Amino acid sequence: MLIIRRYLLRLYVIGFLVSGITFPGLKGQCKPQVWSFKSGEILNYNIVYNWGFIWVDAGLVEFKALKEKFGEKDVYHFSGIGTSLKKHDWFFKVRDYYNSWADYNDLKPLRYTRNTTEGKYQVKNNYWFNHYSKKIYTDTWNSKKKQSYDTIPMTDCLFDIMTAVYYARTLDFNNFSLNEKIPISMIVDNEIYNLYGRFLGKETISLHGDKNKINCLKFSMLLVEGTMFKGGEDLLVWVSDDENRVPILVEAKILVGSVKALFSGAVNLKTPVSYKTGTN
Repeated sequence: MLIIRRYLLRLYVIGFLVSGITFPGLKGQCKPQVWSFKSGEILNYNIVYNWGFIWVDAGLVEFKALKEKFGEKDVYHFSGIGTSLKKHDWFFKVRDYYNSWADYNDLKPLRYTRNTTEGKYQVKNNYWFNHYSKKIYTDTWNSKKKQSYDTIPMTDCLFDIMTAVYYARTLDFNNFSLNEKIPISMIVDNEIYNLYGRFLGKETISLHGDKNKINCLKFSMLLVEGTMFKGGEDLLVWVSDDENRVPILVEAKILVGSVKALFSGAVNLKTPVSYKTGTN
C-alpha cells in the first residue's frame, strides 16, 4: 500500500506535466491561455495497482477548484485528497491532503499546504510565495525530521503541485509538436525539480470496459530514478481532447508492477461532457 501514496503524488504531478508547464512561446510570462475549468469543478479518480496478472483497487483521488477570498484578493482554492480504500486501512492507511491558493487571474501560487498521513509516516508542509521578493518561505516537518524553516529563491513559472495541475489545463495544446520536449519546473518537499514532458500525439481510449472511446492527447513524463521508479519516460498521461482538458488516464511503471489512475467522474465541468458514454 506504500505504492498508493507515492502514486497519488505522481498523479498531481501528472496533471501538471500532461500539458507541459514551461510553456512554449510564453517566455516566463506564465499567463493562462485557455480556461478549461471553473469554480465548483470536482474530478474523481480510482487508483489501481497491477502486479503480473493481479489487479487491485487501491485508493481514491479527488480534486476540487473553488473561487474564494485570500485576504482582499480573489483566488482559486485548489484541493487534492488521496485516500486508501477502507478495506486496506488495517494494513497501510493513507490520508493525503493538498491545498493551494492561487491568484484568480493568472494562477500564480500564493499559499500551499500539505498534510499527509501514510501508515506511521506523517508530513506537514507550508509554503508562502512572495512574488515581490521572488522568494518562497517554507515551514516543513515530518515524523522523521524536526520542524525546519527555509527561504528558497523563486524562479519564473515555478509552481507547487496543485497549482501546476490546474495551470497546465489552461495552456493551448495546439502549440505542441509531435515528440516535442516540454520543460517543467515545480517545488516538491522543499526542492525544485526541472524535468520535462513529451507530447506523443492523439489517441482514443476507453475506460472501465466501456466500448465507447474518448478522444485524448497523450503525453509521457521523465521520472527521477529512486526507490519506486526506474527513471526515464515511464509515466504516461491521456488528457481529454476537448475544452475541459481533463486527465482521463495516468499510467506509470514502477519497480514492481505498475499503477494507474482512472477517471471515474466529474461535477460542474466548464463544458458539459459525459466521458463514460462516449458523447465527447
